[in-house]
Amino acid sequence: MKRIALFLMTNLAVVLVLSASLRILGVDRVITEQGINFNALLVFSAVIGFGGAIISLLISKPMAKMSTGARVIDPSRPANSREAWLVDTVAQLAQRANIGMPEVAIYEGAPNAFATGAFRNNALVAVSTGLLDSMTEEEVAAVLGHEVAHVANGDMVTLTLIQGVVNTFVIFLARIVGYVVDTMILRNERGPGIGYYVTVVVAELVFGVLATIIVAGFSRRREYRADAGSAQLLGSREPMIRALARLGNIEPGDLPKSVQMAGISGKPSVSSLFASHPPIQARIITLQRAQPMQ
Repeated sequence: MKRIALFLMTNLAVVLVLSASLRILGVDRVITEQGINFNALLVFSAVIGFGGAIISLLISKPMAKMSTGARVIDPSRPANSREAWLVDTVAQLAQRANIGMPEVAIYEGAPNAFATGAFRNNALVAVSTGLLDSMTEEEVAAVLGHEVAHVANGDMVTLTLIQGVVNTFVIFLARIVGYVVDTMILRNERGPGIGYYVTVVVAELVFGVLATIIVAGFSRRREYRADAGSAQLLGSREPMIRALARLGNIEPGDLPKSVQMAGISGKPSVSSLFASHPPIQARIITLQRAQPMQ
């Protein structure tokens, strides 16, 4: 969950900076000065929308390390037996998942874990000290399998594409609404005025909320897939079921907004529509009802 929260916040910041920069350069004004050129507006929106998502993806690893204080374990010189076990376990899981060896990191905090990175062969898997202290090795291995499954499934890349699409439509529709308000309601015929710019900002915020619901829905579905992926990598559903049951009885650790969706467990949301993770019990039931493993 931590990875996704960081990604979303970084994406929002990049989109706002790109949008403001192009507006200052006059690109936004040219698009609406002589009416709406829908083709030009769509290109403009896609450049900002996908640009923000792609930049967020590319800097996701260093941002995650910085925001959590995660310390990457040197695989050739682990500090203790626990670090050596972590590196060895992730290496085995990565090999089974047919991906490159991720960086393995530990950070101080309440129970949680996350994976991030733009490339499946150059990812980061991080676990908190709280999770290591509150779970058995088998349960920790199941959590690591869950995070490796996220990497193997290419969830961050898929998220980037989805985020880019919704960003594009947020920017596109916000400017259409701004144009309608400015010209048809405020009767401004001299090109974009203050009504246009204020309306665009408000519309981007409103449509951004709707976009968050779409992204959160994808995040919930990917959690079920990662749970199943962990069971496949470990050869049994029981470790993941026990790990989830353990998580259901402890308070998950806070993760930066940019990577929250990447965590093994998420905080309750004001609405299920905005929740990045399904309820723990629903995840357990889904695993229990899955087809018997081959």
